[in-house]
Amino acid sequence: MDGSTTRRRRGQGDDVTHRRRRRHTAGRTAALCGALLATLLVRPDGAATAAEAPAGPAPEAVLHLVTLQPDADQDDVLASLDLPDPVYRWHTALNGFAVRLDAAGAAELDALPDVVSVEADEVRAMTSAPALPPSGRFGDGPATGGSGVVIGLVDSGLEPDSPLFAQRSSARRPADFDGDCAVAGDWVAAECNGKVVAARWYVDGFGTDRLRAASTLSPRDSDGHGTQMASVAAGNPGVPVEVGGERLGEFGGMAPDASLAVYKACWSAPDPADDGCSTADVVTAVDDATRDGVDVLSLAVGGTGVLDTVERALLGATEAGVVVVAAAGNDGAGATAHASPWVTTVGGTTGEARRGRVLLPGVGAVGGAMLARTTVGPARVVRAVDVAAPGARRSEARYCTPGSLDAARVGGAVVVCDRGRVGRVDKSRAVALADGVAMVLLNRRAGSVDADVHSVPTVHLPVRHAGTLLRWLRTHPAGRVTLTSGGVVERRVRVAEFSASGAGSGVLKPDVVAPGTGVLTAVPGGEGWTFTTGTSVATAHTAGVAATLLGDGLRPAVVRSALVTSARPVPGTPVLRSGAGLVQPDRARRPGLAYLVPPQAYRSWLDGRRTDLNTPTLVLADGDRAARRTITNVTGRRLYFSSSARGFRRDVSVRPAAVRLGPGESVTFRVRVSGPGRSRLDDGVVVWRGASGTVTRLPVVITR
Repeated sequence: MDGSTTRRRRGQGDDVTHRRRRRHTAGRTAALCGALLATLLVRPDGAATAAEAPAGPAPEAVLHLVTLQPDADQDDVLASLDLPDPVYRWHTALNGFAVRLDAAGAAELDALPDVVSVEADEVRAMTSAPALPPSGRFGDGPATGGSGVVIGLVDSGLEPDSPLFAQRSSARRPADFDGDCAVAGDWVAAECNGKVVAARWYVDGFGTDRLRAASTLSPRDSDGHGTQMASVAAGNPGVPVEVGGERLGEFGGMAPDASLAVYKACWSAPDPADDGCSTADVVTAVDDATRDGVDVLSLAVGGTGVLDTVERALLGATEAGVVVVAAAGNDGAGATAHASPWVTTVGGTTGEARRGRVLLPGVGAVGGAMLARTTVGPARVVRAVDVAAPGARRSEARYCTPGSLDAARVGGAVVVCDRGRVGRVDKSRAVALADGVAMVLLNRRAGSVDADVHSVPTVHLPVRHAGTLLRWLRTHPAGRVTLTSGGVVERRVRVAEFSASGAGSGVLKPDVVAPGTGVLTAVPGGEGWTFTTGTSVATAHTAGVAATLLGDGLRPAVVRSALVTSARPVPGTPVLRSGAGLVQPDRARRPGLAYLVPPQAYRSWLDGRRTDLNTPTLVLADGDRAARRTITNVTGRRLYFSSSARGFRRDVSVRPAAVRLGPGESVTFRVRVSGPGRSRLDDGVVVWRGASGTVTRLPVVITR
């Protein structure tokens, strides 16, 4: 295994979902075939009889998610078909329940007039991809922000035993939050300390029979994913990052004064490919979070891109005044998860890199990735393959597998290890246990170079520099090398290849992008830190920004708009891939103008009664030549605003081109496209500039 973690998850849960669907379908098919064979059995006199035939297997009952009309009575619906007791009931984010049904029962229930939808439960993956290369980004959150705001995290729970989640005296406790703290097993009431204000867990959908042995039936995080997301969203500021006795810097979340409400709906299975979150558990968590009164809901769980029960629950949360932030998913060119217009959907970008060098006397320096800041050396250097422990094979020592190195020959030396066989951090741990002072990790074929959280200072070299080092070692068997940090190198921000995008349901997704590769996060146990990659960590970042905006007094509808309209474009990247661009916390604090969507308008859009939502992005498709949007002055001053259209290959105009608005006043403008298009896609932005210096951007995609 080659990676910075020893346990991996899929970026999306589609393979798992399809496998579960095949099992369910196979069960129903077997039941139907059994019934058919029973009807075809005949007596010796040739008369067919089903009554005397052996009974076939009973139809398989699986968990289904049932959504009802808002005014429907759950008990009446259940009684009308004599259904079993529900596993879950939902009363806040939506009206419905989860109940076990066979195929015939599901079809019968779906036909009732009070029933909106009936869907089989699915297991969806968390949207992190820890096997992807990290870039070494440290938490760069502000010193304050988000006081009085509650961020609800639907994830794998929380490991609260960290200074990141200690109560801060400067933070203001939420006044109207109504959540409670579950007490179960290894989670006691004292874990809810004011920083953590609620904690619950949900497993009836996933099933206790599918859990990994180390899982705990409590809100405590045994997977690590939930703790990672919580640290990025709302970890306390200024927490020292110490690895291997070296202080590497400080860490803080994006909303350090915000409180956390933990809703554990994601679990680990014996096979990491089966880890994930039951949709029934997720919907129940969203329903509880909405009832409790969270202000921001962060959801790093995969989706299908369709308007299903999960999306309907998120609509209910939005209607209740919650800012819902969810991951776009890691399917790259595949469908975007959470394509609903009421969700702020977040994609991931690349980020900065942490560099290091190995100084080779007589040759110069070769560079790679390095997290440590400590200079090591000059120190003697040994090839791991030459210092195998007694009883260990040279082939094991070459890769620095645990226990393969001879401490008598490694002590005080820099060890050169080949990549492969075991995780990268497992190699440096083996070097540390053998008393090595540092490691040089070599790529022997093309691959990423990664600034991992190692047990000893480590430089990870690419193939070309690995060859230079090995040639130098052949001519300098007693040579000494020095490892030095090259610091942080800013790379051009681009949308990560894994980040999903598209314009499902005529809505541009993702709405925004945020740092999503190699972000430092807290994890339970061990060194306490790792690097995380995926749209999940970008979502946690954005959820924290949303909490700071709410803490500043912005209304939820304004926050949803400001996150998008203040984002910075990603150079050279189509709007269809990046949405509005990279989230900009400081710019979002001064939105100038807002595209406000009344919560009830989303419901009308979902029901097909209204299709022209006033969202802060615009998709013109299927021959549309014009569209309207309404802007509202949220500056508190009477100001003049002027518009411009930029980046389009076609002629795009805005009317009126300029307006003067008082505080809270609104105006509707029209975006018109003219002239023939030379390609299937065109994109650009409509920009409104205010007299006080505000800039409000409306990303536009034009399709044919």
